[in-house]
Amino acid sequence: MYSMAMSGSLGARAPAVWQCAHVREPARAHRRCHPTKISCTVATQEEVRTSVKRNANFAKLQAGYLFPEIAKRRREHQEANPDAKIISLGIGDTTEPIPQVIADAMAAAASGMATREGYSGYGAEQGKGVLREAICNKLYNGLNLKPSDIFVSDGSKCDIGRLQMMLGSSPRVAVQDPSYPVYVDTSVIMGMTGDYDQQATSFNNVQYMPCTPDNGFFPDLSVAEKSDVIFFCSPNNPTGAAATRAQLTSLVEAAKKNGSLIVYDAAYALYIEDDDCPKSIFEIPGADEVAMETCSFSKYAGFTGVRLGWTVVPAALKFADGTPVQQDFNRIMTTTFNGASVISQAGGLACMESKGYEAMLELVSYYKENARILRQTFLDMGFKVYGGQNAPYVWVGFPGKPSWDVFADILHKCNIVTTPGSGFGPAGEGFVRASAFGHREDILEAVERFKKAYGNGN
Repeated sequence: MYSMAMSGSLGARAPAVWQCAHVREPARAHRRCHPTKISCTVATQEEVRTSVKRNANFAKLQAGYLFPEIAKRRREHQEANPDAKIISLGIGDTTEPIPQVIADAMAAAASGMATREGYSGYGAEQGKGVLREAICNKLYNGLNLKPSDIFVSDGSKCDIGRLQMMLGSSPRVAVQDPSYPVYVDTSVIMGMTGDYDQQATSFNNVQYMPCTPDNGFFPDLSVAEKSDVIFFCSPNNPTGAAATRAQLTSLVEAAKKNGSLIVYDAAYALYIEDDDCPKSIFEIPGADEVAMETCSFSKYAGFTGVRLGWTVVPAALKFADGTPVQQDFNRIMTTTFNGASVISQAGGLACMESKGYEAMLELVSYYKENARILRQTFLDMGFKVYGGQNAPYVWVGFPGKPSWDVFADILHKCNIVTTPGSGFGPAGEGFVRASAFGHREDILEAVERFKKAYGNGN
């Protein structure tokens, strides 16, 4: 008689290993055994673990990263409502085609890789010299910067991770609240923070600088006076607020007074239309001594999938011991990065040329019109609305309502994905962010759904 003992669930992936008590051969040999003298068992496969301890900082992170969590909830809603046409105004992912003149430049570079004349292997980790020069001349003309200050990369999000690696675990960090989650999450992973405070919904040892309607979305900088590194984004993601020249001047002055380093995120600078709001921190005198700036082609040219960005590290920026920050950032780039794709860089160079730049601005204008439509719709419905003028994000208030509840309500009533404000920090509670990155027909459809569900305001 045959028998089989199994440990674990039926779904376990470990293969069943048949053993015969009468003969030590695989089950196929059972035909040579007398049935009454055979019993079979399955060998138990023990769990194998390494002796490597997990980075304890990962245990501090709350749930999943914000946008994968949103994607998970969207999938669950779609599974429960298979016929629903879901419109995403959540993650800020571009939707419109890359301008043809820019795509043609990348296509030519890709085609050239099939020829000896056009082939290129490893390139400079800092980026092609011609592209560094083009970015410097086109976007930072007259700001006392050099092409050697520009480090081309695969995007600002990646560069934030690299600069955190450069800074190490000891700096004290300050962030706008609300702000892009990467600033805090990378600080947690690096060990710069304490544990998560459930009651305060924030991490210990991080200086959160509230940016609310009450202070015009510009923080009280005294909160950061003991901070070594200040993450600052303008136009801000998620509020859409763009800092004025006077406000950025006060930020630079505060950094100089306190000896802080500003990490300035300018990913949405081309969306600024207010002349009093600088497109670069380096428009402020003295900023080159206290700031580095990161930027990207993602939201300008639709490069979210192509991947190309840059970080500006001025030669004048130095650590406490006098070491140029540029020297250490260059070491990080050459150690951990082999350079941006030569095909992506060909597209970036096209973006900096006259026809490509005009096409890029047209694409930005398309999304800005989407933002205007969304902003006006919420205003007409009686909501308190911010952003949507110098940025591709609209920040909508739902006072007294938890952001995730509002997210769920909008998804349920409208089949529209937004982003809960609390995912960007404690001061984001009671708000949701609507992204202007979408097809125009989807934006117009979303507007009609919003009006039907929330026509009388909140």
